[in-house]
Amino acid sequence: MPRPPVRHPGRASHTAARWGAVALMVRPAYIATEFVVAAATTGGYSFVADSVSRLGEVGCTAAYCSPRHDLMNLSFFGFGLLLAVGALLLARSLGWWVTALLVVSGLSSVATGFAPLDLDASLHALAATPLFVAQPLSLLVLGARLRRREPRLARGLLSTSAVTAVAAVAFILSDEGTVSGLLERLALWPVLVALAVVAWTRIGKSAVPMA
Repeated sequence: MPRPPVRHPGRASHTAARWGAVALMVRPAYIATEFVVAAATTGGYSFVADSVSRLGEVGCTAAYCSPRHDLMNLSFFGFGLLLAVGALLLARSLGWWVTALLVVSGLSSVATGFAPLDLDASLHALAATPLFVAQPLSLLVLGARLRRREPRLARGLLSTSAVTAVAAVAFILSDEGTVSGLLERLALWPVLVALAVVAWTRIGKSAVPMA
């Protein structure tokens, strides 16, 4: 009588975590999406003065139009989903508090893709706000966990958390000011890189808890 196949739960967990790491490592490609969408705008778009959300506006006027708004909103959805799924697959390594914060961040990005700024500004703000709060917190918690085991990585995460948190507050207070676009990107882009670096450090040992 043939033996049933032997299952290796640890190997399956390791494989899932590696896919989670890959999901986080590809997320910096989101930055390229902004440039592709911005290149097609008419009426002038500034990465310093204009918010990311303007790239997702579906309506067009004589003063401004973003013909590739569908791509921008799809990127909010897609890269947000990568964040949520990647964090869940790496939950054993990241810890549940960090995972929960990153899932909230990812779902916030997904929701933003369904709520373009020019259709409902209040709904858009409601969808996007958790992202600006949860991401810096997730880096803070993760950096605190790694202070003894991986001090260099921890310092980088804590520094990124501080920079992005300050930038997020400044962006909210700027109220579409002359540097609001720069502040928003300073609140968002470094997180993409920081989490990709974390994922890279876990790719070879992704089933091992960080602390």
